[in-house]
Amino acid sequence: MRTSIATVSIAGDLAEKLAAISAAGFDGVEIFENDFLAFDGSPRDVGQMARDAGLTITLFQPFRDFEGLPEPQRSRAFDRAERKFDVMQELGTDLMLVCSSVSPVSLGGIDRAAADFHELGERAAKQDLRVGYEALAWGRHVNDHRDAWEIVRRAAHPNIGLVLDSFHTLARKIDLSSIRSIPSDKIFIVQLADAPLIDMDLLYWSRHFRNMPGEGDLPVREFMQAVAATGYDDYISLEIFNDQFRGGSAKAISVDGKRSLVWLMDQVRREEPALDASVPSMPDRIGVEGIEFIEFAANPEGAKSLGTLLATLGFAEAGRHVSKDVTLYRQGEINIVVNTERQGFAHSSFVVHGTSAYAIGLKVEDAAATVVRAEALGAEIFHQRVGPDELSIPAIRGVGGGLVYFLDGKTDLAKVWDIEFKVIATTPDSGVGLTRIDHVGQTMFHEEMPSWLLFYVSLFRTTKTPMVDIVDPAGLVRSQVIEGLDKRLRLTLNGAESRRTLAGHFIAETFGSGVQHLAMATDDIFAVAKKLAANGFEPLQISMNYYDDVEARFGLDPDLADRLRVSNILYDRDDKGEFFQLYAPTFGEGFIFEIVERRGGYAGYGAPNAPFRIAAQKRMMRPKGMPRVGSA
Repeated sequence: MRTSIATVSIAGDLAEKLAAISAAGFDGVEIFENDFLAFDGSPRDVGQMARDAGLTITLFQPFRDFEGLPEPQRSRAFDRAERKFDVMQELGTDLMLVCSSVSPVSLGGIDRAAADFHELGERAAKQDLRVGYEALAWGRHVNDHRDAWEIVRRAAHPNIGLVLDSFHTLARKIDLSSIRSIPSDKIFIVQLADAPLIDMDLLYWSRHFRNMPGEGDLPVREFMQAVAATGYDDYISLEIFNDQFRGGSAKAISVDGKRSLVWLMDQVRREEPALDASVPSMPDRIGVEGIEFIEFAANPEGAKSLGTLLATLGFAEAGRHVSKDVTLYRQGEINIVVNTERQGFAHSSFVVHGTSAYAIGLKVEDAAATVVRAEALGAEIFHQRVGPDELSIPAIRGVGGGLVYFLDGKTDLAKVWDIEFKVIATTPDSGVGLTRIDHVGQTMFHEEMPSWLLFYVSLFRTTKTPMVDIVDPAGLVRSQVIEGLDKRLRLTLNGAESRRTLAGHFIAETFGSGVQHLAMATDDIFAVAKKLAANGFEPLQISMNYYDDVEARFGLDPDLADRLRVSNILYDRDDKGEFFQLYAPTFGEGFIFEIVERRGGYAGYGAPNAPFRIAAQKRMMRPKGMPRVGSA
């Protein structure tokens, strides 16, 4: 199948849109009429621009309020259509979309509409053009693709066909099995869009909240399976109306769109084997067995400050790289790498962002297969200098520009710490009881969140939790979690809407999105707190008012409440278990080290505690005008 996207889906002028769509690898483009009307050039110029970009104009749209009109409106509608046909000839496209009428003067009636389309088909045929009819979810008389198909069927004209749009069908929860009986040659094009589940007016929902397949909550895969079952093998096209996309990067949104379609059709191919010949194959989504390491880029000053904090948290220097200025800190199964190289990607990252966590290492089922799938989904493969007898660790660029490395247990990658690091003798009991990485938090602007989410869920075998609002004293932060099916991978995505929030401050001061939060697990947080105190650790100071409230709210035993107060440990509980959180003061420009203990089946992340934790962190932030730790 070939891919297309409507110009309305992305930002920019028409030239910028065509360039971005072409660069993302689409085969075709739908020309949205407003983009054409705003362009200062002829239809022939637009057609040439598209062809120069290697794009086929798949569709000219929309043509509104056509069918079922009384005279004289009916005659004027046909005159308008003839003018659009002339434009299409110059554009070099043969297909026009007619959406179901919302005109208050339209009369309705399937036979009346069918007769109108038969006549329109006759006129279109004279110019070798085609017309596709789409049922708008809010159409006055036709708002169901089943009715639209019946009109097309009764029109009985080879130049009249159906346009199927996933949003209009799924928003009305129409039975998808009805699609499977439609002849594939009467489906002229398929338009796709996802959306979050929101209870609102259909028109407003459609015009402002559509997103890429996989970024929302609608069953787009099931919709496309029904289409595929008809034998349809022509263009699948994106038509996305989204306020954030209209103000975002045309290049980034186009890349997301292409990625979403590749992933969607990969899913459909696995359910509809007949598609094997027309959909490129790739490895299935990859299982993640854990977060193997977090790597920081720093200069010597920043590395020293970070090393001091890590030592207080019970980490010991476990190794130094055989050829690079890289140090490994370890506790339990947690590996933290600090890179102070003066060249290469880590150094470049430090120059831009200061001391920061610029890379994540994931332990996956198959590192080589992960890279193959990532490349098929449009990810940029990362290569770096490798010294003699060192490993070439597969890696890609993440959405925010950082790196994601892949290790597995099938190859020498499992021995990376033995091969690439000289062991430093450590005291066996130097740790404080931290066992593994519980989750990693990545912070980005709110409008970037769909890109990050799509990147992870399309590549790895994961699920996404519903979005929640985190209340910062300076505004809201949107948070959504990506989890592996066995919970060995947990990533929290936090979208900042204001620079004044702690998340927004982090993005502004470190010049970009990235890893802001490392949560480390323990089996006994009170024992950890005691050992940390012996190390000279000073926890984030939580307001005593919080503890009075939490004791009353949960009916805590007074002894437990006192232990929480003394150690500045936050508490949450759900119907499955309990959750305990202990924070270090923020490091640098807002990097967060957290220690957590999960008891029972608690599956959350302590979201109710976020306002109180953030308020405490803001009280301890670096005063304005003070230099950053480890800045360039």
